[in-house]
Amino acid sequence: MRQIVPPQWKKKFRHILLDLDARIDSTLFSSAVGARELYERFSTFMDRFYVGRWKRWVFIEPLSEAATIGLGGLILMLALAVPAFRETADDDWLKKSDLAVTFLDRYGNPIGNRGIKHNDSIPLEDFPDNLIKATLATEDRRFYDHFGIDVAGTFRALLTNAQAGGVRQGGSSITQQLAKNLFLNNERTIERKVKEAFLAVWLETRLTKNEILKLYLDRAYMGGGTFGVDGAAHFYFNKSARDVNLAEAAMLAGLFKAPTKYAPHINLPAARARANVVLDNLVDAGFMTEGQVFGARRNPATAVDRRDENSPNYYLDWAFDEMRKLVDTFPKSYTERVFVVRTAIDMNVQRAAEEAIENQLRQFGRDYHATQAATVVADLDGGVRAMVGGRDYGASQFNRAVDAYRQPGSSFKPYVYTTALLNGFKPTSIIVDGPVCIGNWCPQNYGHSYSGAVTLTQAITRSINVVPVKLSIAIGGKGGPKAGRAKIVEVARRFGIKAPLPDTPSLPIGADEVTVLEHAVAYATFPNKGKSVTPHAVLEVRTGAGDLVWRFDRDGKKPLQAIPASVAADMAGMMSHVVSEGTARRAALDGIPTAGKTGTTNAYRDAWFVGYTGNFTCAVWYGNDDYSATNRMTGGSLPAQTWHDIMVAAHQGVEIKEIAGIGAGTKLPAPAVPATIAANGAPKPPEIKPGPPPVLTKRGADILVHVEKLLDEAAKTVGQTSSGEPPKPVKPLSSNTSALPESFAAATPGSPAAPAPLKN
Repeated sequence: MRQIVPPQWKKKFRHILLDLDARIDSTLFSSAVGARELYERFSTFMDRFYVGRWKRWVFIEPLSEAATIGLGGLILMLALAVPAFRETADDDWLKKSDLAVTFLDRYGNPIGNRGIKHNDSIPLEDFPDNLIKATLATEDRRFYDHFGIDVAGTFRALLTNAQAGGVRQGGSSITQQLAKNLFLNNERTIERKVKEAFLAVWLETRLTKNEILKLYLDRAYMGGGTFGVDGAAHFYFNKSARDVNLAEAAMLAGLFKAPTKYAPHINLPAARARANVVLDNLVDAGFMTEGQVFGARRNPATAVDRRDENSPNYYLDWAFDEMRKLVDTFPKSYTERVFVVRTAIDMNVQRAAEEAIENQLRQFGRDYHATQAATVVADLDGGVRAMVGGRDYGASQFNRAVDAYRQPGSSFKPYVYTTALLNGFKPTSIIVDGPVCIGNWCPQNYGHSYSGAVTLTQAITRSINVVPVKLSIAIGGKGGPKAGRAKIVEVARRFGIKAPLPDTPSLPIGADEVTVLEHAVAYATFPNKGKSVTPHAVLEVRTGAGDLVWRFDRDGKKPLQAIPASVAADMAGMMSHVVSEGTARRAALDGIPTAGKTGTTNAYRDAWFVGYTGNFTCAVWYGNDDYSATNRMTGGSLPAQTWHDIMVAAHQGVEIKEIAGIGAGTKLPAPAVPATIAANGAPKPPEIKPGPPPVLTKRGADILVHVEKLLDEAAKTVGQTSSGEPPKPVKPLSSNTSALPESFAAATPGSPAAPAPLKN
């Protein structure tokens, strides 16, 4: 092998390698020498700028540190700016909030508007000068001087708030507020404020000052469901923004800070006080003199009286949110932004729901220590016929029917019993109501007692807590309670519950939280023969010109078979007993098959009744915004009575449909005898109405009166006997002890024992 390569080639190859090595060494040496010479030259050059002693520590070191920190700050700002600029990724970012919708009820009657109609907006030069000045003096006096963030104003606001110990001044510029209106929400977080600042600077680079001011005047929420100063001027003063005087302009400018608090149709004194502050700002900013605003102080603005106008604002807010999501699904080529939307709302049912809640709260709210309520009435296809998100929209726009998560209590149990039926149990299956513990948690029944062996129907009728917990254990099988609860959550998801539902041992008795809207429409699965539906407000969408764009029955989400029809029928049969003989007897409707479930949470914080007929489903919630306890309010009291009142109105003129598992129901005949006697001659039990937590109920008073009469007659008998006359027998009030009140009959010797108290 060594003879294959000639010797002269080996010698030549060796010379090549030596030459290459020499060149590399020479290059490295020359580079090092050159680099050293350059460094020495640079050092010699920089020595000219050497600063020593005190000058170095006073000037050079701080500047160096500032440069280092500044570079790090720029990198951090860039990292924080990226999420903010993602909000501007859409090419049509300027049109994101300009959706304008006119809403109609299910019969085609206008019920309200939401959004901003730019085709009706006023050019900036047509706004009155006093309105522009009032806005700038109150919201951002340095608007034309800053770059989007008023640094001096922000520090001044921080100092004022620190001295006052609370929020007295806002530091956001008009540009920042516009950025929030266009891209962000109202959450009070550091992340939102950072995004707001970056977006404000970004807007300043894209738009002129006048364009920013014009957008702010058009897009700010002004209360009463209106957006923009022109819409607010029409709503509050019945005139265009072009025609408002100084007093009206001051009142409008005062709305930017808190439109709900200072809305003149809700609180005119507060609105006038705020307008007076705006007039002070005009003088302080130097935009007007005291003499110029004197007339407006002496003659404050008066808003149009709209107390009789009853717009379903909670419903419209929710429908508008749904419409905005729906528009995002339209093709990108579709540029229409003005729509007419027909909704599922029935104004007769809506008014009945509002009146029922207001009447109950006005009459019994103080006694029960309950201040808020919410309800949703829906068709069995998920179309929402009525929604009440709170007692007073003017006082609070927070929609408790959609956005509030509250514990459902026992009204969650139907999902547990449904899961049990899906896993081999039957309505007649026997479960022992006795002590049970999962870890250190041992549930208790409402009366702190146990009933022994009961069927599932009896358990749900009497709202026993132990049975659902035992069912969750049995359903889990070898997987234990955790596996059983996972199956319950999976069934609830099939029904349409999208709430988080974290896994806790108390989940089967309703310790997790749901919304009124989801809960109401989920119950529609039972009368729908096991098909779950999606809650929706929008039935039909048309353009301003009348062209059909979208229709729910054609384009909406179709029902899904969540559970077998046989299971839905069994559950309906079980839940009908809750209304007919259980905890929800106040919800019973004459001649209309009804089923449902009450719910009451720990410390009586939440009270629910969720029920359905063959036509509608409805959920009612009562409680307090601050989660404080009510005064022993249960689901069978005000919620059940409110549900009854709403559903009576909802079924007026409606063909009654049957529920699989219950039947069609039979209309009860009108009584032909006095109201206290039923048609068959048997005593009719007294009608149960909700009332305040009783110290002495009417029934108790009747008992005392009856006892008093018995004592009087007994005294007369004793007196007659002592005088030597034969005693006369005392005639009972009735030959049947059932004619007496339940509690008295139970206390009378020989009478049947009173039934054990049920959980409401």
